[in-house]
Amino acid sequence: SDLRQMLATKSVENIQFLPFLATDVNNLSWLGYGCLKRDRTLIAVNAVGATLQTLYILAYLYYSPAKRPVLLQCLVLLAVLAAGYGYFPLGIGDARLRLARLGLFCSAFTIGMYVSPLADLVKIVRSRSTRCLSLPLAVTTFLASSSWTLYGLQLRDPYITV
Repeated sequence: SDLRQMLATKSVENIQFLPFLATDVNNLSWLGYGCLKRDRTLIAVNAVGATLQTLYILAYLYYSPAKRPVLLQCLVLLAVLAAGYGYFPLGIGDARLRLARLGLFCSAFTIGMYVSPLADLVKIVRSRSTRCLSLPLAVTTFLASSSWTLYGLQLRDPYITV
C-alpha cells in the first residue's frame, strides 16, 4: 500500500523510510545465514524479500525531495552489513561458531526492523495522529514474524525463533 501511495501521489509524504531500509538489511542478513546453513527456505524467502525491499527503496529515493539523508542512511546500514559479511567468513574459522554469531547478528537486525516503525513515535505523540504509521505494514510484519517464529520452533533454531 505504501508503494501504491508513492506511485499515485508521486510523493513520500507520510511514508516512513526506515522500515524499508531495516527490512532490506534484515533480508540480506538472513540470506547470508540461510546460505551458511544451506536452508533453501531462508534463501528463497529472503532473496525475494531483499529484491522487493530494494525496489521499494529505489521508488522512495526517486520520489523523495531530500535524497541526501536517504542515501546516507542506506550507505551507513550497507557498510554495517558489508562489515558483517566480511567479518564472519574471515574472522571466525569454526563453522558452528560462525553460524551462531551470524544468527545473533541477524536476530539483532530483526529486532531493529521491528523497532524501526517507532522512529516516528515522538511525531505521533506530538501530533496525536497515526497517519504516518502504516496499518498494512504493521499487520504484515506481525504475520511474518509469527510465521518465522513457528518455522524457528520447528527447526529448533533459536535465532530464527527470535
